[in-house]
Amino acid sequence: MLLFLAALFLAPLAISFVMYYGHAGLQPVKRVNRGELLEPVRPLPPMSLTLAGAGRTPPDFLRHRWTVLFVGEGDCDARCRSALYDTRQVRLALDRDMERLQRVFVATGNCCALELLKRDHPDLLVIRADAAAAPLLAQLQAAPGSVYVIDPLSNLIMSYAPVAPAKDLLEDLKRLLKLSQIG
Repeated sequence: MLLFLAALFLAPLAISFVMYYGHAGLQPVKRVNRGELLEPVRPLPPMSLTLAGAGRTPPDFLRHRWTVLFVGEGDCDARCRSALYDTRQVRLALDRDMERLQRVFVATGNCCALELLKRDHPDLLVIRADAAAAPLLAQLQAAPGSVYVIDPLSNLIMSYAPVAPAKDLLEDLKRLLKLSQIG
């Protein structure tokens, strides 16, 4: 009777151990992020980049705050406007944490539709993709129109495909900001 009772309580433990560590392949999914996690993370060097209007960014502008970075054509077609709108809405949806996040648009090609960008996106930091931005652009190896997340330590950590829904970015940022003690 004692062996039966021991087997009754230990059998589920043994079965779960075999299912988890055995060859059944029933381990839980280890990732919960919706964007593509860049492994290893890519540290970005301090860089002073050219602003689209006039002036330059401070060398540490990617530090101390979370950054959502979008690279697109400077004339900002419909796809670009949609991506910038999505990043703005994501930032607003963060509510009390929205001040922990900055938005950066790296404008390539024909730069820039500054009037449109200043009117619709007053919080957006618009940077020209010139020679000073080359180290940053070299780290961004995804499709044009992708959105990137940079942590407050200036590490490129995630990317989102141009067709990724904005909700994916929002969910990942909520989780990151909730768990992060920095930025």
